[in-house]
Parts: sequence; C-alpha cells; structure tokens
Amino acid sequence: MQVGNCYHEETTMRELAGKTAFITGGAAGIGVALGRAFAGAGMKVMLADIETDALNAAVKNLQDISPDVSGTVCDVADAESVERAAKAAFDAFGKVHVVCNNAGVAAGGGIDHISLDNWRWVIDVNLMGVLHGIRSFLPHIRAHGEGGHFVNTASMAGMQPGLGLSPYCASKFAVVSMSEGLAMQLQPLGIGVSVLCPSYVRTRIGESGRNRPARYGQSQPLDPASPAAATVAAIARNIDAGLAPETVAARVLDAIRHDELYIFTHPGMRAEVEPRFAAILAAMDRVSPP
Repeated sequence: MQVGNCYHEETTMRELAGKTAFITGGAAGIGVALGRAFAGAGMKVMLADIETDALNAAVKNLQDISPDVSGTVCDVADAESVERAAKAAFDAFGKVHVVCNNAGVAAGGGIDHISLDNWRWVIDVNLMGVLHGIRSFLPHIRAHGEGGHFVNTASMAGMQPGLGLSPYCASKFAVVSMSEGLAMQLQPLGIGVSVLCPSYVRTRIGESGRNRPARYGQSQPLDPASPAAATVAAIARNIDAGLAPETVAARVLDAIRHDELYIFTHPGMRAEVEPRFAAILAAMDRVSPP
C-alpha cells in the first residue's frame, strides 16, 4: 500500500448509489453538506448530531433531495450514544458503507489559561468521537463484506501547529495519525480510509460552545486584551471568509470514489507544512551515524 493519495481497485467505492452513509456533526456545516452531496449521489443518509432542532431541520431539508434521509441524536463523546446512533442507522437502512466521523468542537485559552475542562471536551469529541465511530461501525462493515469507507475529519491544524499549545491541534494531529494507521490495516479488507484536512471553512465551529455538555464545566471567558483573544478574533474572520462547505463535500465525494487517504481542500497549503517537514528532515540529518 502506498502511503499518500493512493488508488486501490479493491477498496474503491466508485458506485455510491444505493449505499448508506452515516455522518456525525451532520446538522450543519461540513456535515450537512456531506449529507446533501451523498443524497444527490443516490445514497441513503443518516445524520447524527447533538443539536436536536438543527438536526430535525437538516433532515427535513435533505428530504427534498431524497426520501432516504433520517436523523438520530448523538453525543460522539459518549460511546454508548454512538452505539445507539449506529443501531438507528442499521434499523433504518440496513447496511452502512460510508462513515464520516465529522463532529468537531474548538476551545482555546493558550498558555495563559490551560483549562483541563477544555482539553477533555475537545479531546473527547474530536479524537474519541472518531474512535467511537470506528468502533461502532467497523465490525458491521467487515461483516457485510461489501466494502466501505471511513472519512475522519481532521484539519490543516493536524498538519501544522500554527495554533500553538491547543487541544484542537492536538486532537487533529491525533486524528491524522489514527487515520494513517487505520488505512494500512483496513486496505487488505477492502475498506478505505480518508482523513479530511481542510483549512478555513464557513462553519459554526467558532460557536461550538453552544453544545458543550455540562459535565465539561463552563467555558472561561478570555481577557479581551490577551493574545489568545486576538487569535480567536482572527480565526473568526478567516472562518467567515472561508471555503463553502459544499465545495469541501464535493471534494470528499471524489476522494471516496478514488480511495484517497489525504483530502486537502485549499490551494497553497503546501507552503504551510513545508517549514515543519523541512525542520524534521534537517534534525534527522544532524544525527551522527553510529
């Protein structure tokens, strides 16, 4: 198996019509755009989200494209909740083939205020949520033997640490590594894996605190004069000017069909990662031979 954007006839899901997709974080942003793209390709779609009203609205909207769209409430940080959501998908549509572990949240604080609650929440959703999705669907996909594909949403923040000491970066770096390892193990089984690494996309990720469960405590307000507050404001501006979620979804659809491991969505991203890769290679070159 070649590590990188690769093509494997045995794992490729070229024909998506009639198959089923399950999408976490499916009520808005990239998630609902994926649902729309999959429904337009003739797939059955199960949207899963923690936000009930938005989920119901998204399902109703996508049912204008296809009647084979349903929704289920799901907290991806809770393994049992993901298990229930998976069962809802099996009950509604039978076999599931494409699983998009897409739900994600963001919280900061930088080095001035390292909040353990923020770290636990972000890691539980962005990293453990992906693991819970794999755990709940992989045995099912292996059992039905029709092939399948996992799409794990990471970020360019999983390729370069521009946000500094951040739970968001840490979680997304971990999702990239998890996806690379998973791809190697699933390729012989005819199951593909992609890791989605977009830059700024017009989503509500900056407002993800609206769905923060009480068990993670209250988010601490940032000092308006702090560097962290300035960073958050700059990120919000970049999100507002970001790529349309529908453009990302179209890219994902194509990547599934061609069994691409890495999915990048923005031109010019090579320049963002080259300094890190160059520093790593230079450090390796400084190691003296035994």
